[in-house]
Amino acid sequence: MNLSRLFIASVLLAVSCASAAPAPYYLWRSLFNGSEACAQASPGEGWKRSGGPFVDAACKRSLRIVPL
Repeated sequence: MNLSRLFIASVLLAVSCASAAPAPYYLWRSLFNGSEACAQASPGEGWKRSGGPFVDAACKRSLRIVPL
């Protein structure tokens, strides 16, 4: 691989890493007792997603999704 291809590949990798964002948080409700939890992924079986996406781990600040 010549030097210019290596440079282009490294620039593309840097741009893709810079545009990565953390996973959003969601509000999850227990099907067993109705309690709620805020998490990025399902807490397990018996939980249903009930709100979101949010930008914080307290599920207080809503994530605005702008359509393209």
